[in-house]
Amino acid sequence: MFKTHSCGALRLDHVGTTVTLAGWVHLRRDFGGVIFVVMRDREGLVQVVISAEVSAEAHKVASEVRSEYVIQVEGTIRARPTDQVNPDWPTGEIEVAASTVRILNTAKTPPFYIYEDAQVDEALRLRYRYLDLRRTRMQRNIILRHKTVQFIRHYLDAQGFLEIETPQLFKSTPEGARDYLVPSRVHPGLFYALPQSPQQLKQLLMVGGYERYYQIARCFRDEDLRGDRQPEFTQLDLEMSFVHRDDILDLMEAMFVALVPAVTPQKRILSPFPRLSYVEALERYGTDKPDLRFGLELVDLTAALGKSEFRVFSGTVANEGRIKGLRVPGCAGYSRREIDEITEVAKHAGAKGLVTLAYTVDGIKGPTVKFLSEQDLEAIAETTGAEEGDLVCIVADSFVVVSAALSALRLIFRDRLNLVDPDLIAMGWVLDFPMFEWNETEERWDAAHHPFTLPRPSTYEAMLADPTAVLSDAYDLVCNGYEIASGSIRVHDPKIQLDIFRILGYEEADIQARFGHMMEAFSYGAPPHGGIAPGIDRLVMLLADATSIRDVIAFPKTTQATDLMADAPAEVSERQLRELHIKLLGTDT
Repeated sequence: MFKTHSCGALRLDHVGTTVTLAGWVHLRRDFGGVIFVVMRDREGLVQVVISAEVSAEAHKVASEVRSEYVIQVEGTIRARPTDQVNPDWPTGEIEVAASTVRILNTAKTPPFYIYEDAQVDEALRLRYRYLDLRRTRMQRNIILRHKTVQFIRHYLDAQGFLEIETPQLFKSTPEGARDYLVPSRVHPGLFYALPQSPQQLKQLLMVGGYERYYQIARCFRDEDLRGDRQPEFTQLDLEMSFVHRDDILDLMEAMFVALVPAVTPQKRILSPFPRLSYVEALERYGTDKPDLRFGLELVDLTAALGKSEFRVFSGTVANEGRIKGLRVPGCAGYSRREIDEITEVAKHAGAKGLVTLAYTVDGIKGPTVKFLSEQDLEAIAETTGAEEGDLVCIVADSFVVVSAALSALRLIFRDRLNLVDPDLIAMGWVLDFPMFEWNETEERWDAAHHPFTLPRPSTYEAMLADPTAVLSDAYDLVCNGYEIASGSIRVHDPKIQLDIFRILGYEEADIQARFGHMMEAFSYGAPPHGGIAPGIDRLVMLLADATSIRDVIAFPKTTQATDLMADAPAEVSERQLRELHIKLLGTDT
């Protein structure tokens, strides 16, 4: 065998043991007659001491090794001298006295240091991803991902779920993001699509009688990218029959409460998870994916300031807009530059401006104070609870703009004031979403979630007459300001499904062409069912304290959907195109 032990597994219990190790040269220090080499493998680091007095041949070979060489070492474990113990390493109390050193492979000088956790340009990291994956932080992230997925599998198995694979090649039924299309060689002119999610397939499994299904599913969406989005991603796909909404929420909550301490013992998760309606989340936090680790909730000032002589306020209310504020403790001393910075944040979110009131020992300060009456100022103080030392930020505009601007400011103050414990996980449920959204561009209704979502029973009767009156039986799970799961109770009645398709503007022929297989399946006794799909990438990103899901995916794409390491996407040969019956047109055609 190349190794008898892993580098990171050695402890004081192994003192006196003869071992064979294999791994990479992490660091090398040459002190003449003695060479110190830090060896690394997936399990960690260990110090190896190569003395010319012990083995001249091993010392000669060690003098030739460099960083990232692959070597094999034979030697004996011994305790380090007390003054040389490294408390930062699990192996810091021992070292290996080498008798033999072999070079298994040499290595060029890497384009960045592997042994340092310093900042490296991301493009360079992705170009040499196989080297980046050797770094301690990346290995820790990938191992955490493995442990997270393994925990989920074991947990769901104990709950009676079956892991069932669904096809990667399926039918294109575009709604939402663009599909990735796959041309068929044996059926010229026809295409498969890579699944945006196994939505239809998991519902068909419920029709098939499997009752509790899950899958660690690969999903594909051809959409614009950002830090927490990739063209291919992984989700826990889960579906259950004979359940109500709360059955699914309770299952997921119990799983996450058990998962977090199991895979990240240093973190703590708050429970029970709060449950907010979609409207309540927007009113209190300005977003449907709030960070629940801290307060700073939005305060409604519309009623208090609707009749103000300040035309910005009264005019907004007259035009059916909203006035809302944010009280920020301890920021009354903000400088002009700092006020300008947060004003730009509000403007970037769509606001025309930002009213700021500083509650100082000398009274209320701010450019807008002279336009506000004593009654206005008293109403603001009473409604927001502002006290000396506080800064109140106010936005008057449409509800959408007010929510976006104050939500953005809330996060800015979160970071500036260090309001959250980085080891705290705060999850919460957002419920009762609108069933439909009006598409201004195409002048039609879109499904707010997806077209297989069941309307809330209490609002279903109003659906055909007024789509805006309908709430969906959908739910999102949010965590630390991110949406990490989305799900719903599904339609299982073909009549309700047909009503939804008609509201969405589908013609009968279109329904048959896109969803005929689903409609037919529902006619054969589909059980009541529902599901949810937590995103594995975002979940692990939060558990790993990473800032991008690219840091928890082994081989991710850039924000331009390119693979810098393999230089993909890439051209293919004319022969391949002919076999697929494809002819390329110019990009300007």
